Amino acid sequence: MKRVLITGMSGTGKTAVIRDLAARGHDARDLDTPEWSEWVDADPADTLTPAEGKDWVWREDRVRALLAAPRDRTLFLSGTSETMGRFLPLIDVVILLSAPVETLLQRLAARSDGYGRTEEERRKVAELVALIEPLLRQSADHEIDTRRPVAATVDEILRLT
Repeated sequence: MKRVLITGMSGTGKTAVIRDLAARGHDARDLDTPEWSEWVDADPADTLTPAEGKDWVWREDRVRALLAAPRDRTLFLSGTSETMGRFLPLIDVVILLSAPVETLLQRLAARSDGYGRTEEERRKVAELVALIEPLLRQSADHEIDTRRPVAATVDEILRLT
């Protein structure tokens, strides 16, 4: 069956979308959680990381095993990682979620937990959107603007897949 990656910058709605897919009964996994990702040391000069000297990357052994497992229905994954390019050959469809930077920053500021709550993290997100989102767009099969309600975004993902 298909393997669908839903990717995008912090605040685009990846977690809300994957939770909605799971609530609708789909096989859906959030790769941006400690079960699937971890903080690793990074070169402090690397400006593409979410924190100075630290990067949040997928646990490659776990993600590779998940993607290799036989399944009888579509697998929906959400997440963004510097290492995700290694997995693209195992992914059938890549959907990029996007929204204007102002929308992302408002969403992040409203979070009760997780990345993006601090002013410094939001500044970093705004910086990374300009650098990373164009790269994500290059590998995406589809792009969805997430300013609409989550349910509408999920409906479009299901239509596309």
